[in-house]
Amino acid sequence: MRAALSSSIVYMAVAVAACGSPSSRNDAATEAANATDARSAKPVGREVEVPSGAIVAVRLDRALSTVRNRAGDTFEATLDEPVLVDGEEVLTRGTRFSGHVTTSEASGRLKGRAVLGITLDGFDTNGRHYPIRTSLTSKTSEAHKKRNIELIGGGAGVGALIGGLTGGGKGAGIGAAVGAGAGTGVAAATGKKEVEIPAETLFRFSLKSPVKI
Repeated sequence: MRAALSSSIVYMAVAVAACGSPSSRNDAATEAANATDARSAKPVGREVEVPSGAIVAVRLDRALSTVRNRAGDTFEATLDEPVLVDGEEVLTRGTRFSGHVTTSEASGRLKGRAVLGITLDGFDTNGRHYPIRTSLTSKTSEAHKKRNIELIGGGAGVGALIGGLTGGGKGAGIGAAVGAGAGTGVAAATGKKEVEIPAETLFRFSLKSPVKI
């Protein structure tokens, strides 16, 4: 009986020691910490929606012009400012964007303004391409100066006067035509204004519809 009692005491002591060992306590603490982290961590692969109206600021990779470019021509641009959603950076500075020319109207001689319009079509991030729709941005040339029109009228008047003095009525008609041609040539050299957008020009577009990343 004494031997049986001794065996029971030894068994209980081993069991208590095993339950209270440092390794057991550490394992339990680790499991609790992992459970807490699992509840607080963001799910892997979670989609983030960039809302409609978000501003996208990009810089052009190359120059665009109403002389060289036509509607439909494509261009590349680089994101200049990070895009944030609820304080979280979802698109980093340097993200690659693509777009196209929507309008390219050259300036007329002595009348009309040149117009160049562009928009963004998509961007690439994390190995994927995301199509987007954004606002349109356009640049318009300056208006032609009144001086150019006056050059034509003035040239015709002076030509008519000289022609009239030298050849009567017929000479006046010839002089007017010659004078107008000279005036047009001078005005055309300075009066045709085109839109030139240098490389690295900053543009700001707004998303017209949300996009999930």
